[in-house]
Amino acid sequence: MSAKLEELDWCATPMGDLSLRRRLDPVVGVDVYEVKLGEDFLMSSLFTVAEIAMARLALSILPDQPLDVVVGGLGLGYTAVEVLADPRVASLIVVEAHDRVIDWHVRGLLPSSTALTSDPRMQFVHGDFFAMASGRGFDPAQPRRRFHAVVLDIDHSPRHVLHPSHAHFYAQPGTRRLAEHLLPAGAFALWSNDPPDQDYQHVLDTVFESVRAEVVAFDNPLQGCESTNTVYLASARTE
Repeated sequence: MSAKLEELDWCATPMGDLSLRRRLDPVVGVDVYEVKLGEDFLMSSLFTVAEIAMARLALSILPDQPLDVVVGGLGLGYTAVEVLADPRVASLIVVEAHDRVIDWHVRGLLPSSTALTSDPRMQFVHGDFFAMASGRGFDPAQPRRRFHAVVLDIDHSPRHVLHPSHAHFYAQPGTRRLAEHLLPAGAFALWSNDPPDQDYQHVLDTVFESVRAEVVAFDNPLQGCESTNTVYLASARTE
């Protein structure tokens, strides 16, 4: 186990100071890894149930064939590791806006790092997911490449974004552009910290063939109660 609190890395970014820290949590008695951006806690290794469920849900609605997948947001790596756990996955691109986060995994600072960096199916792409979704796509080597699934975990929710430039993605035009990067009947999954949002579900309904919001419950040892996240799951139209 580590010291009570150790800052593993820190850097300044246009969106605020980005830091990775490890602390020994007195409640659960294990090392907890946390990422902060400014004063926001972005993620914690204590709470990964919904991120893992998001990957499983997205892949569960896809056929039994080789799959090409994009994950938006690397973070602690739990979503990407869960995608790679599916033997159908032939390739995975993880788009991350902060090159320092990619460097954490390259340096092996996190428990999930080795599983990612040692897998030949895995590719890190340093870039702005939202700009790429509105433009030439997620594979720098193959512009306009289409994928079986896009799994996104960056903002707190469609209404609580980390930067104002992300907001357009959650409106109908941005959602339509995202759908253009999916193969017919492909899957889009989105993590949210908020309860299901009917307005956002309506946006998804106008673009995708089928849409549902899954509420994922998990134990919260810090508050001594059950907490929930939401996973939006959408299937692209067939052609």
